[in-house]
Amino acid sequence: MILESALLQVTQGNTDAFEKDFAIASRIIASMPGYISHELHHCLEESTNYLLLVQWETLADHTDGFRKSAGYEDWKKLLHHYYNPFPEVRHFTRII
Repeated sequence: MILESALLQVTQGNTDAFEKDFAIASRIIASMPGYISHELHHCLEESTNYLLLVQWETLADHTDGFRKSAGYEDWKKLLHHYYNPFPEVRHFTRII
């Protein structure tokens, strides 16, 4: 299992619209091969920050499967215009 993380910094005044569009985008990512689950957390200290955690079966399911899919193009259209700066994505494996 691979854990993808991304700190999403949403532009001021757009959090409500982002959350609405993320609910739509959630259906896209959940339909991808190798997808296990995802969580979106809202930051208490910085109201425009979110933490996205996605579990994938393999790294390739995210980088080659999802990112190269038609669904990812729809994901981008729904969400990418909300971010400033664009998020850095990291992948982790469980040790314990």
